[in-house]
Order: sequence, then C-alpha cells, then structure tokens
Amino acid sequence: MLPAGGGRAETRLSRRRLAVLAVFSCYSLVNAFQWIQYSILSNVFVSFYRASFAHVDWLSMVYMVAYVPLILPATWLLDARGLRLTALLGAGLNALGAWLKCASVAPGRYAVTMAAQGVCAVAQVFILGLPSRVAAVWFGPAEVSTACAVAVLGNQLGTAIGFLLPPVLVPNTPDDIDLMAHNISIMFYGTAIVSTLLFLLTGVVFEEKPKYPPSHSQAVLQTVPPEDYSYKQSIINLFKNIPFVLLLISYGIMTGAFYSVSTLLNQMIITHYEGEEVNAGRIGLTLVVAGMVGSIICGLWLDYTKTYKQTTLIVYILSFIGMVVFTFTLDLGYLIVVFVTGGVLGFFMTGYLPLGFEFAVEITYPESEGTSSGLLNASAQIFGIIFTLVQGKLITNYSPRAGNLFLCAWIFVGIILTALIKSDLRRHNVNSGIMNVDVKAVSMTERKTVMLHFI
Repeated sequence: MLPAGGGRAETRLSRRRLAVLAVFSCYSLVNAFQWIQYSILSNVFVSFYRASFAHVDWLSMVYMVAYVPLILPATWLLDARGLRLTALLGAGLNALGAWLKCASVAPGRYAVTMAAQGVCAVAQVFILGLPSRVAAVWFGPAEVSTACAVAVLGNQLGTAIGFLLPPVLVPNTPDDIDLMAHNISIMFYGTAIVSTLLFLLTGVVFEEKPKYPPSHSQAVLQTVPPEDYSYKQSIINLFKNIPFVLLLISYGIMTGAFYSVSTLLNQMIITHYEGEEVNAGRIGLTLVVAGMVGSIICGLWLDYTKTYKQTTLIVYILSFIGMVVFTFTLDLGYLIVVFVTGGVLGFFMTGYLPLGFEFAVEITYPESEGTSSGLLNASAQIFGIIFTLVQGKLITNYSPRAGNLFLCAWIFVGIILTALIKSDLRRHNVNSGIMNVDVKAVSMTERKTVMLHFI
C-alpha cells in the first residue's frame, strides 16, 4: 500500500522472481514444441495418418483457432483470479494434451491426435498472455523489458527445438509404418513426462505476487481494490486507445506472418530441395535461434533506452527487408543461402515479438498487462489463420514465392501502421517520477482508471 500522505511505497526485488521466470519459460517452451512438432514433419504425418497436407496444417492452426474465442475469458480469469491459477491451468492442460497424444499413435487415430492438440491449444491461451504480466509483477523497472524478452524467448526456444528434434526422432520411413509409430511414440511420451514435471514445478514455485512490489507502478496498481476493477471497462479503454489499436493490427500482421512461415516452412523447403526434411528443421531452428538473440538484444536495448516506438519501427522495416531477401533467394538451389537468409529473417521477425508486448504495456498503463497482451495475441492468431490458409493455397497452386510475396505486401502495411503510432510512455513516466498517480479518486471508475497528472 502507498504510505499515508502520498509518499512512495517500499519496493524490493524478490529472489523467487528468477525461479518463476525459469519455470514459466520452460513450460511455455514445451507448449510451443507441441505446436510445431506436426508441421515440421508434415510429409511424415501425411503418410502416417493417411491424411492430406491441409489436415496436418490444421494441427498447427488449431492453436490459432482456439485462442481467438478463449482469450477474453482467459484474460478475465488472469485479472480476476490471478497469476498462480492461470499458470497452473496452462501447465496442467499442456501436460494433459501431451498424454492424450500418446493414445493417438496409430494410423487411424487422426481425430485423437487432433483432440489432444486441441487441449494443448487451450493451454496456450493461458500461456501466451503471461510474459508481460510475469515481468511486471515480479521484476523491477530496470529489468522488466529483459524479463519479458526472456519469457517470450522460452516460447521461441520451444519452437526452435520443435524444428530441430522431431525430424531427428522421427525420420521419414514410409515403407515401415511400425517403425514410424515407434519413433512417434518416443517423441510423444518424452514430451508428456517433461510437461508433467513442469506442471509439478509450477505448483511449487509460482506465487501470486512477491511480498513487496518490485516497482512504484506496481505499488500503485496494488492499491486499487479488486471490487473496483471492471474487465469490461478495461476492454473498452483499450479499444478507445488509438495507438494501441494501430499496434494491435501491426503486431497481428508481423506475428501472423511468422506463424504462417513456421507452419509452411517444411512445404516451402521440400518444394525446392526434395528429401531435405532434416535441413528444413535446421533452417527453422536457425530462424528461431537468431530470433531469440534478437529478442534478448531488443529487451536489453529497451531497458537501456526506453525508445519503444523507434525500436519497434526499425525492427519492422528490417523484418520486411529480410522477408523480401528470403523470398527471392529461396529457389536459388543453395541451402546455405537459405540458412543465412532464414537467420536474418528470424533475427528481426522473431525479435519483434517482445517489443510488441512491452510497447503495448507502456502505451496502455494502467490497464492490465494480461488484457493488452491477450488482445495482441488474439490479433496474431486471426492473422496467422488467414495468412496460413492463403499462403498455403498459393504455395500449392503456384509456388512458395507467390505465398511469400503475399506476406511481404502485408508486412509493408504493418510498417505504415507502426509509423502512425503516437507513443506515450505512461508506465516509464510513473517509475521515473515524471508522472504521479492519484489513487484517491472519488469514484470507482476513476480509481481503476488511475488519474495521471504531472507533479
């Protein structure tokens, strides 16, 4: 609580914060691994389940489809019931979906594996919106952007491992379905065991919040009584915030393009490089690992400079350039070139993800981090579904170049929208003392909205 007389509350950093961040990053990693493990082996699962490429693509897109209708209830749960319960739901459903997959290792059980992937997709709803909340609740103002980047990095690392490990564990053996089933079962059971251990760790490590707030902005928010919070009003406030709406669309475009490229990468690579499933996975790994480096660098840069709009716009432009270069070098016949261009594309495109989260928190403070992050992710899922369907159709009917040019055009639109965003760094101004927060508002609405005024 803020001290009487308007003084500043005592703030401390908890030692537990690093454990919370590590456990969250790990179970987010496993969830992302489960998302991509089908797509990077699309030709293998087409043979195993006797399904079409479109059916296998839906094993990835179910993550996007589930997110859109469930994100509003999930963010309400996060705001109303708290961080610990949301974390336990994400980790628990992730483990449940992994065990259900173990029952789907038979050629006639596509429906079972789709249902299991659906459970993992629901788990994702309780995971993707947490990085900015975990960072804000547990970390101080000098490390919050880096913490958010690390939390997002866990998900990216899961995607990277999902690109690398499945092609090694499950080689394409169309003439020996029994061997293929054995290899798939090893992958599924290993994932189930790891995800269960992480669920148990989540129960041990996660607490609702530290004993002392880590920053003055968190201290202010903790003075608002729960009964004064209106989830509906928070949503309305966000959609009235024009800079946030512009970011909502531009973030959806960039992240949706990344989802589409990740889902269809195997098809793009084997179109020009037949029999290179393992290298397709390695290219995906290169794309995501480079993006992880980009995420950390961007997080450190934001903590040092607080130049949210400038950094976001520059990374967006460089992502567009990377996508254009990747598009026109994919069919040159040299895999090493694809490795390099994929790495450059990943560095900027994946490195953009934590930028969007932190930029949204800054321009929407004091609204809930979980709500703004949830809406950003919902936008990404919607664009991801549209882009994957359209790009997949263009690849099938024309060529990978046609599909990639489609994405290039949309990313260019995203650059324009990002340039139009007017930046207002509210949370940074509160932490630095440039702005003060009046929590003695006379009405309940005013107390939640938290009137900001210059000292």
